[in-house]
Amino acid sequence: MSDPEKTIAFQGVPGAYSDLACRTARPEMTTLACRTFEDAFAAVRDGKAALAMIPIENSVAGRVADIHHLIPDAGLHIIGEHFQRVNHHLLGVPGSRIQDLTHVHSHIHALNQCRKLIAELGIEPVVAVDTAGAAKQIAADGDKTQAAIASELAGELDGLVSLRANIEDAQHNTTRFLIMAPEPIMPHPKAGTIVTTFVFRVRNVPAALYKAMGGFATNGINMTKLESYMVNGNFAATQFYADVEGHPDNRNLRLALEELRFFTHEVRILGVYAAHSYRFDHGGLRDDED
Repeated sequence: MSDPEKTIAFQGVPGAYSDLACRTARPEMTTLACRTFEDAFAAVRDGKAALAMIPIENSVAGRVADIHHLIPDAGLHIIGEHFQRVNHHLLGVPGSRIQDLTHVHSHIHALNQCRKLIAELGIEPVVAVDTAGAAKQIAADGDKTQAAIASELAGELDGLVSLRANIEDAQHNTTRFLIMAPEPIMPHPKAGTIVTTFVFRVRNVPAALYKAMGGFATNGINMTKLESYMVNGNFAATQFYADVEGHPDNRNLRLALEELRFFTHEVRILGVYAAHSYRFDHGGLRDDED
């Protein structure tokens, strides 16, 4: 058994892109595969893992389904973020050849992200539950006419060979992950660029959202993400999930949050953490102090 304090949980099977993200962001830790997101959260709450790595959005596929509902009630705190480049590989059993392939198996998103190659090869796409699971099944079947689209890590773990690398259509294909822990780890207000993530619900009055957002504009706060979703199946109860640049202890963000609370039922901060360097390299946040 691995040391829980040196374990990071993820949703999926070994070789999944979440597994790869864990190994990249926390190479000193052992990864723990979990069946569902809820299981990954529970592994941290129950002391089986110190951290959880959770995907929240992809530059091609958009936000991860249901994750905005789950994170606020997970009982954990966001302590960091990680951006993982998605490099799809066409994987086959040893001895297989591209010209002999008839079918390729993978998650629906991965198949959609590699449509050009699938069309070029004239092979039949087959939807699987996930990418790493597809690779594991191809390895188990040993059929040289069948291939999988998955990570290079999945190929290594299952003894498959990469018939072609980096087969995704979009070269910007990247997934953003949140790193979550049982307790918050609050960075210093002047420790570089900080991201604050929170959820809120506006009051059911005209222009409530417009007025709530006004405080961020007047205080010069850069809002990098704002997502809305229904709460408890109620069409009149909309919750918002937001990322902003800044630390709650900095004056401008403190004032913006005070104004937001005036127009909302509830504001819950989910995490305050250092911005990942990917944001600066790809035209995201400003590399300065608030």
